[in-house]
Amino acid sequence: MSRSPDAHEWVSFEDPDEQRTWMCDATFLESSYTCIFGRGCQGILSEPTPELSQGCCSYGAHFVDDEDVARVELAAKRLSADQWQFRDKGRGKKGVTTRNDEGDVVTRLVDDACIFLNRPDFPRGAGCALHVLALDSGESFIPLKPEVCWQVPLRREDLTLANGEVLTRIAQWNRSDWGEGGEEFHWWCTQDPGAFVGDTRVVDSMKDELTAMMGPANYDTLVDLMNERRRGALPHPVEIRRRN
Repeated sequence: MSRSPDAHEWVSFEDPDEQRTWMCDATFLESSYTCIFGRGCQGILSEPTPELSQGCCSYGAHFVDDEDVARVELAAKRLSADQWQFRDKGRGKKGVTTRNDEGDVVTRLVDDACIFLNRPDFPRGAGCALHVLALDSGESFIPLKPEVCWQVPLRREDLTLANGEVLTRIAQWNRSDWGEGGEEFHWWCTQDPGAFVGDTRVVDSMKDELTAMMGPANYDTLVDLMNERRRGALPHPVEIRRRN
């Protein structure tokens, strides 16, 4: 029997504490995807730009709500000059956020990328200044970074059903999830074999992120279900193409 070249399998279960059903992309969570920032990531511009080391930070981060904004603004106040290349600009009157043409609150851009992105010429190297803060302080980066930044390439969507129950979907973030602009990306990591080179499956390597998204008990349930289905699991479509 033939199957779609982009087929995915899903695991779903009821939340024991809420009127919620979790629906998780088991095919992606079982895959060997890993972030390759600075190790082959081509960025999300219209042409390959690995030398810029911008990753998916070229257009700034969209915030999900006021609480998300407040957390990041508070974290920005903790950043030192040796952690953040654009600290002086971030501490100026304009701050670290702005509104884009659609009216959404986003991180400001400096030199054509997110204000928090340290460039390759910075002494601490390329990467998110908020992540540097987390490493230096020995704390999790999750409370420090915009929600979308610590979740990608995972994406959580909540759908309220007619009976009031919530269906929460956790899946890989695809080009289409970025809207029309996603089709202009020269490259996107969850659809390229170069990013499927991790030593562990996503459900293990992104334990902290999944736990923050689902809660510890639901994460444990997810892992149990994933372990039960490992035999005969459907490989990720990109991994199939990578092997052929």
